[in-house]
Amino acid sequence: MKAWWVEQPGPIGGVPLRFGERPDPRPGPGEVLVAVRVCGVCRTDLHLAEGDLQPHRTHTVPGHEVVGDVIELGVGSSRFRVGERIGIAWLRGTCGECRFCLRGDENLCLTPRFTGWDDDGGYAELATVPEDYAYRIPEAIPDREAAPLLCAGIIGYRALRRADLPPGGKLGIYGFGASAHLAAQVALHEGAEVYVMTRSEDARQLALQLGATFAGAADEEPPAKLDAAVLFAPAGTLVPPALRALDRGGTLAVAGIHLSDIPALNYAEELFQERQLRSVTANTRADGEAFLDLAARIPLRPTTVPYPLAEADRALGDLAGDRITGAAVLEVGGLGDPVATAPVLSFSEQLRPELGLGL
Repeated sequence: MKAWWVEQPGPIGGVPLRFGERPDPRPGPGEVLVAVRVCGVCRTDLHLAEGDLQPHRTHTVPGHEVVGDVIELGVGSSRFRVGERIGIAWLRGTCGECRFCLRGDENLCLTPRFTGWDDDGGYAELATVPEDYAYRIPEAIPDREAAPLLCAGIIGYRALRRADLPPGGKLGIYGFGASAHLAAQVALHEGAEVYVMTRSEDARQLALQLGATFAGAADEEPPAKLDAAVLFAPAGTLVPPALRALDRGGTLAVAGIHLSDIPALNYAEELFQERQLRSVTANTRADGEAFLDLAARIPLRPTTVPYPLAEADRALGDLAGDRITGAAVLEVGGLGDPVATAPVLSFSEQLRPELGLGL
């Protein structure tokens, strides 16, 4: 099969990835083999390629927002049928026995496994997944739009819940990429006012078109005190201004797996009056199931930018350079639209005349 793997972690401009032929994987007991249709491009893939995340194994195939068709069942696999469309996400294994798993916090498992870090992911024509950690994709969601939901969407959803946004509250969002623009749609659907701070002018325009009350520069002070905020940008320097923007009792959730160093905090200005700072660690399968159900009902429409599989390195380069508005998606196999009616346009396609957003 054709695939990308991390040859030598380093700056994306230095070509840390290699594209070539890899042996076809086979499903083990309790696993299924998937023919990949599309795979989302996540900032975590960039962190792995550049070495911000220490590789867990050599020559790992990145990618953990995978949509594809089951083509083979491993021994003992019965949850899915051959030909069924499923999703492969970041979390791909937990022990089920540690104190965190037993209390329902499997995202904090002491010995987890992750797609595209511990095991090969979806920057390839084929991928395997333990059937218990795969997701059924709602029929109403086309392939390209489903891919970013499997990480950007799920993590944004968990981060939103970790921020404890009250009903009808004011939510601040710092950074407005793949995950943020999906979390914003959930918050808006649930009646929140959304205030976006990001350095990208295109992203600010998209935020306003989606219904944000305000869109300003990354470190700009929003025009109202916030009840909750989520930091999606991997910039620790934004933590102090985000905390200062919170009203009394507000919570800032940090959504990324990697964050640059946080400057010293001023207790009186940034933490007093019961402001809280929280991290977000992966997700549970319950998070994923709840989010995908909600995404189909809203319905969420990710803004996507397609790239052929052979140009995954260019997609990561564009992500590193903030040249992507929305979510990048690698097109790998034959795209199938499960919707029998007229095709559903993504937000980027709907808004292209107004924003000049080209796919």
